Parts: sequence; structure tokens; C-alpha cells
Amino acid sequence: MKLLMAVTGAIFVGYVALHMYGNLMAFGGQQTFDTYAHHLRTFGQPMLPYSGLLWVVRLVLVLSLVGHVYAAFKLWSRADSARSTKYAVKKATKATFSSKWMRWGGVALLVFVIWHILQFTTRTVTPGGDSDSPYLRLVNGFSVWWVFLIYVVALFALAMHLRHGIWSACQTLGWTSSVLSARIVNAIAIAIAVIIPLGFVLPPFFILIGVLN
Repeated sequence: MKLLMAVTGAIFVGYVALHMYGNLMAFGGQQTFDTYAHHLRTFGQPMLPYSGLLWVVRLVLVLSLVGHVYAAFKLWSRADSARSTKYAVKKATKATFSSKWMRWGGVALLVFVIWHILQFTTRTVTPGGDSDSPYLRLVNGFSVWWVFLIYVVALFALAMHLRHGIWSACQTLGWTSSVLSARIVNAIAIAIAVIIPLGFVLPPFFILIGVLN
């Protein structure tokens, strides 16, 4: 279960890094961002149909999400039902707090992903107004203050999840066996947990204050 969590988690880290890079295209203006969004749908043609790559990515992400959530709840259940000595319970207090943060932070991220899909993929919920232009949908949505606030809360949860998740995954894979390797992994986890959420929040922030419009 821990290996499944680590592998699926690595897939998500790669995805959010690429997604963040794509969102930063908004600083190039409407034409740049819309062209980027269009190329995501035509990438691989004619070997792949229109939006073929997107559907492959979506399938991988859905399967990874199912595996990640299943492993998380399985490990959650095991941890809650495990029998421990008095000493072990006392020693595990800090780890238990950390795991609970991961649990509820993960639940918050899952809820946000559903909201994000409804807003930008299916366009079921369109605060600020809908548009056929991906750039204008982005601007319309994040011009609304409470949408930006939801995003900030989700990014905070993402930062915490990345920090602890990357560290835990590397532990599972045996990459923290020495003091030096543990320090390197810790530094990388912190860097990723800062860079990715920061990259995500920049376009919405500059939309909210009117720089991107």
C-alpha cells in the first residue's frame, strides 16, 4: 500500500508541475494561453485523435487517483486498528498528528479537484462568467475574490501534502537511509512544496489585482 501511494503520488507531482508550467502561460496573454490550450488537444495528431493525449492523461490520473485514495484509506484503517504498546503510542504522537494532517489535507484536495473540474473542464459552475476562450475562463473565474480564496486554501493543502508526501514516498523507496540523503530529500521536498504552489498562485493573484485581464 505504501509503494502504491509512493508511485501514484509521484505521478501527481509530475502532473502538477507540468500543470503549473502551463498556467504560467497566462502571463503571455490571451493568444499565448489559448494557443497552448489548443495544442494540448492537437498534440500527437494524426497519430492520436483530437484531445487524444488529454484523454490518455485523464485516464492515467483517474487510475492513479483511485489507487492513491484506496491506499490512503487502507493505511488509515490499518493505523487506526493497529494494536500498540503504551510506549509505542507515546512515541507515535507526533507522527499521528502528521498523518492526520495528510488525511484531511488529502480530503480537502480531493474536494478541490472536483470543484476545479466542474469549473474549468465541464464548465458546470462558472463564477465570473463562461467563455470559449480558456484564457477568459481563467480571468473570469479568478476575478471573483472567493474563488481565489478557495484556490489559496487548496494550494496551502497542496504545499503540506507535497512536503510530507515526497518525504514519505522517498522513505518508502529507501532513499533516506543516510543522514546526507535524508537532508537532500528533505530539501527537495521543501523546495517542491514551495515552488509548485507559488507558481500556481501567481496567475490568479495577478488576475485578482487586475494586471492580467
